[in-house]
Amino acid sequence: MKTNYKKMAVGAFIFNLLGCQAQSLNQQNDHVAMQLQQQALSTNQAYELVESLTVEVGPRLAGSEQDLVAVQWAESTLNSLGFDKVYKEPVQVPIWHRGEAKASITAPYPQPLVITALGGSIATPEKGIEARIIRFDDLAALKQADPKSVQGKIVFIDQRTERHIAGKGYGKSVGGRSRGAIAAAEKGAVAIMIRSIGTDHDRMAHTGMMRYKEGVTKIPAAAMSSPDADLINAMLKRNENISINLQLSSQNQGFATSYNVIAEVTGSSKPEEIVLIGAHLDSWDEGTGAIDDGAGVAIVTAAGKLIQDLPVKPARTVRVVLYAAEEVGLIGGKAYAKAHQSELAQHYIAAESDFGAGRIYQVDFKTSDSAYPQLLTLASTMTHNGVTLGNNTASGGPDISMLPSLGVPVASLRQDGTDYFDYHHTPNDTLDKIEPDALKQNVAAYAQFAYLMAQSELDLRPVPAKK
Repeated sequence: MKTNYKKMAVGAFIFNLLGCQAQSLNQQNDHVAMQLQQQALSTNQAYELVESLTVEVGPRLAGSEQDLVAVQWAESTLNSLGFDKVYKEPVQVPIWHRGEAKASITAPYPQPLVITALGGSIATPEKGIEARIIRFDDLAALKQADPKSVQGKIVFIDQRTERHIAGKGYGKSVGGRSRGAIAAAEKGAVAIMIRSIGTDHDRMAHTGMMRYKEGVTKIPAAAMSSPDADLINAMLKRNENISINLQLSSQNQGFATSYNVIAEVTGSSKPEEIVLIGAHLDSWDEGTGAIDDGAGVAIVTAAGKLIQDLPVKPARTVRVVLYAAEEVGLIGGKAYAKAHQSELAQHYIAAESDFGAGRIYQVDFKTSDSAYPQLLTLASTMTHNGVTLGNNTASGGPDISMLPSLGVPVASLRQDGTDYFDYHHTPNDTLDKIEPDALKQNVAAYAQFAYLMAQSELDLRPVPAKK
């Protein structure tokens, strides 16, 4: 057999040439990613954006008048920043009015309590509900209780939320808030009060969404501040028969139309493929929604703007999505997934910023197992911004949490949330809780992530099935 050394030499030359071209392209991408980092760290745009949102709009509860003011603000702001395309998509959201919330211990040691109504709660009768309390360590303990011991009482779930950099304590305790009213009503309780789902010691109550179940009596639901929960525990050491008067005037008032607001940087060669970076535009009505999620809105918007201003746009389209009504049940995220079902196959990867403004310390992915090692190499530039390369078990964020089951790869850019639940869902969620330099670092990380993903040649699918 005669060996054709000439053909072999030509083949080797072409292989080496392609390898050099790929290496050169990767170097170019890394160079642009480093430039994006430097630009992000030298501009105050994100802080100016969140300041504008919290000052000019303020609280923006889904379904409220301020919610639509926020939509107008977002549309106007995104247009003023020069994105290639800005549009909005309608979303049906519930209207809930908080009203007033009062509570006091009436016996044996009369004292006022600091409380807040939980989102979606019904009202009490005008003069309130007065009953003895029954305390439980957590939701599981309530579910195991004898109904006779709960009948006619106000359930008090007293689960503390653990402090953790990734907020893992929240997942352990939030069930009492979201499902406690159902469990309590099933056992005959007349109302439920929980220790706030928070890690602070301030005398401020944390609100948040709760649920009812069809066929189960709806009972009023409230959260009390941690110091007040401690006060009740101290009283219980002295007397088991504690009575509380609870007054809520909250109302569910039907439905309204809100919007997901979307901006795009059109891709240069693969415009039909999408890298999604998102945050949610709505907030609770107690604070000004600075860390939840004004910071996220500012981070992804500023990151998108940096990519928009590049002299050469990346291959894929970078889509900035500001979701509606996350706080009341991921409604905007679910609506987006449904409205864009036909193009989800073209969504290359998605990530959401919804955990305050602490520095990003790690990036995790949820992609095919075969692509993951190469993805770490691709994203290595992010380490220059203090971001370590993590694992392949990301969830992406609340509003995109449904996308992996629909085949869309996701990433989680992990923020330091050590103190996030000190302020989360309270009147204390205000602009002063944001550190400008940490916000800049977030913008740099999201800009690098979005650009590198928009340029990537890797096939990130299929997404592994949830175990």
